[in-house]
Amino acid sequence: MRKQGYHHGNLRQALIDAALELIREKGPTGFTLSEAAKTAGVTPAAVYRHFDGREDLIAEAARQGFEMFADLMQYAYDKGQPSAMAAFEATGRAYLAFARKHPGHYIAMFESGVSLNRTPELAAAANRAKAVLEQAATDLGKHIPPDRRPPASMVSAHIWAMSHGVVELFARNTGAASPFSPEDLLETGVGIYLRGLGLIAPD
Repeated sequence: MRKQGYHHGNLRQALIDAALELIREKGPTGFTLSEAAKTAGVTPAAVYRHFDGREDLIAEAARQGFEMFADLMQYAYDKGQPSAMAAFEATGRAYLAFARKHPGHYIAMFESGVSLNRTPELAAAANRAKAVLEQAATDLGKHIPPDRRPPASMVSAHIWAMSHGVVELFARNTGAASPFSPEDLLETGVGIYLRGLGLIAPD
């Protein structure tokens, strides 16, 4: 393990970075605060100046992850405009890209068991990411009369679940094999789902 220490008051972030490294290696429940301290190059007692326990440390890693995730989703959505479908597809690809590039954050966010309501800051960051996908779903349904339009929150929740499933099964080296790329799997799955709801025209 690295032991590079810290300086100029950045102990808090050094501990978060250490936790992310350990989460990638051992999972969110596979390490102790003492291990996080050792990885950061500080004494175990130093951890408690900033975090009450391991869950608090993981929650902060998750919050930072959601902030990054929301920024990426917003960027993808904006880049896909003015086409509602292009924006929607871009957010799906951004989900896959984030899971690959930031596995420690991703695990802290979605697989640690830490409640998204543990802190107001964590809840706000998670809701900001969710709002981007809901906006994309809202844009897709604008051409449908309100009384026949599926709830944007439902559509975004289904797409989020589908994206998460593709990540877990095919994008994170879990052993599952597919003759198609995760991006193709997600794109075709989303297309089938959206056509079934009447949100996009038949292919």
